[in-house]
Amino acid sequence: MYIMVIGGLAASLYILTGGLLGMRLSRAGLGRPWGKAGPVAIGLSAVLLHAVILFQAVIRPEGMNLGFFNALSFTGWFIAAVLLISATIRPVENLGIILLPFSAATVILALVFPAERIIADSNQWQLELHILISILAYSLLALAAVQAILLAIQDRRLRNRHPGGFVRGIPPLITMEALLFQMIGAGFVLLSLALLSGLLFLEDIFMQHLVHKTVLSLAAWAVFGILLWGRWQFGWRGRKAIRWTLGGFAALALAYFGSKLVLELLLQR
Repeated sequence: MYIMVIGGLAASLYILTGGLLGMRLSRAGLGRPWGKAGPVAIGLSAVLLHAVILFQAVIRPEGMNLGFFNALSFTGWFIAAVLLISATIRPVENLGIILLPFSAATVILALVFPAERIIADSNQWQLELHILISILAYSLLALAAVQAILLAIQDRRLRNRHPGGFVRGIPPLITMEALLFQMIGAGFVLLSLALLSGLLFLEDIFMQHLVHKTVLSLAAWAVFGILLWGRWQFGWRGRKAIRWTLGGFAALALAYFGSKLVLELLLQR
């Protein structure tokens, strides 16, 4: 029962933080901003509570229990942690308006729909490392995808000569683009490590139940690699960068959770 209480509190704090960040952004649009330290501190409290739940649900003596909703909750925790820690040194806190309610939803779903699926036993530290790197890569590229959406809204409003409102409360366009490519660069490195560790530590990354995940992950890796190359060689930016980012993340989301959803929830395998 105490896990349900902790989960409810973590979800509430995530939602509260997202709401406070939304209010902060709206006030900035009116020229009355406030600091981000308070909301970020509340969000980090939610991250700590969420970690307690994950420790109970995922870390088992027999190995890592990563059924669909546990994996989703683990990813939601990683996203929130990376976002809020990054927000202490980078102006990325506004992404929490969208992503922290998502993290709250993952907490609730994992508690409401518990499932047992041991992915790696306690002796397979290589596989556990591969999983952790993969989820961290996914989390960083999820931040990049939401950053791309915010950048698209900002770009559209500026093109339509509507620079007021919440746009006044976010960094300039050039800063937003720089942050986007920093996220993509870090996520691409981690995704490369995830694919390499899968190649080294898994017996066959193209076995039947992994082939869709592997092919889609490689496709996402190629998309992000081409985007970074295009940025370096041709200065790609704006709408082109946004489209490539969202396309790459869509492939990655299908790789990580699309195949898992079909196998575990639909096919019961």
